[in-house]
Amino acid sequence: MKGKTIKLIKNRSDIGAGTRGADMGIDAMEIAAINKGNQYFNEYEHIDVPTRNESIYEKSISPYGKRIDQVLEQCVDVAEIIKQTLQNDKFPIVFSGDHSSALGTISGIKAAFPEKILGVIWIDAHADIHSPYTTPSGNLHGMPLAAAMHLDNLECQVNRVESEVVSYWEQLKKVGSEEPKLQPEHLVYFGVRDTEDPEDQLIDRLGIRLFKVEDVRRKGVEVCVSQTATLLQACDYIYISFDVDSMDSERISSGTGTPVPAGFDPVEIKALLRGLVQIGKTVCFEVVEVNPLLDNRGNKMAEVAFDILQDVTKDIEAVNNS
Repeated sequence: MKGKTIKLIKNRSDIGAGTRGADMGIDAMEIAAINKGNQYFNEYEHIDVPTRNESIYEKSISPYGKRIDQVLEQCVDVAEIIKQTLQNDKFPIVFSGDHSSALGTISGIKAAFPEKILGVIWIDAHADIHSPYTTPSGNLHGMPLAAAMHLDNLECQVNRVESEVVSYWEQLKKVGSEEPKLQPEHLVYFGVRDTEDPEDQLIDRLGIRLFKVEDVRRKGVEVCVSQTATLLQACDYIYISFDVDSMDSERISSGTGTPVPAGFDPVEIKALLRGLVQIGKTVCFEVVEVNPLLDNRGNKMAEVAFDILQDVTKDIEAVNNS
C-alpha cells in the first residue's frame, strides 16, 4: 500500500463490552497527546463513526448476545467507512471502544478488496472467538473473529440460543460479504492467555497459530515476526488489531475492560508492531479497549497506548513511503 496517507477513524462504541467506559478511550488518548504537547490528532484527517451507546439503557434481548442488534448496526457502519477509506486510497488507523467493532473493520477491508486474501494479526489477551452458542458472558467483544470466520463451534455448544439472536448472528457473519472474511490459517494470535475451553478446543482443532508472551520472549521478536510472515505469505493484505489488554495489567494499569496480568510490556509491543508493519502488507491498524474509567493509575493506559501509537504510525508512514 505504497504512498497511502493516514486517516483516523474514531469509533467510540463500547456496547459490545461488559463494562462501560471504553467509549472514552479515544478521548483519553487525545488528552495524553495534549499533555505531551503533541499535535498527533490534528495532523491527520479523521472521521467520527456514529454510535449506539445509548442502547445500554435498553434491556438486552438475550444473555447470549447482549445488544447484538445494535452491534450489528455498528459493524455495518464501521465496515462502510473502512471500505470507503481504503477505496479513497487512505490508510485507516482505527480507534475503537470495545473489540466487537473489529468485525466491522475486517468486513470493510474485505468489502474493499473482495478478491484479495486477508490475513489478521490479533494482539490480545483474549481469543475473541466465541459464538452465542459458547459464550460465558454474552458480550459481543468476545465474538468478532468467530463472526468473521463463520464459526459457530457447535461441537462445544453450552448455550440454548434464542431464534432472534441466531438471526442477528447470521446477519453479523454476512457484514461486508456473504462469505467468511478470512480463513483460520490466515489468523495469527499474539499474547492470548485468558481463554475458555470452547475457544481452546476450536483453536486446537483449526490449528490457529498462537505466539504466547513466553514464546516471544524465548524466541525473540524477530523470529516470531519472521514466522508470522511465512504463515501469512499467501495473504495479499494484513490487518493488525491491538487490544491494550495484551499488555501486563499489573505492570501498566487496569485501564482496560478485562485486564490480565503476565502480558507484554510496551517495549515488546513496539518492537513487535514495528516488525509486523515491516512485513509490508498492512492496510489497517486498530487500537481498542482503552478504558480510563477503570484506570487505577490516572490516565496511564491511554498514555502508554498513545506512546505506542506514535511509534507505529511512524513505522506505517515509513513503510508506505519507502
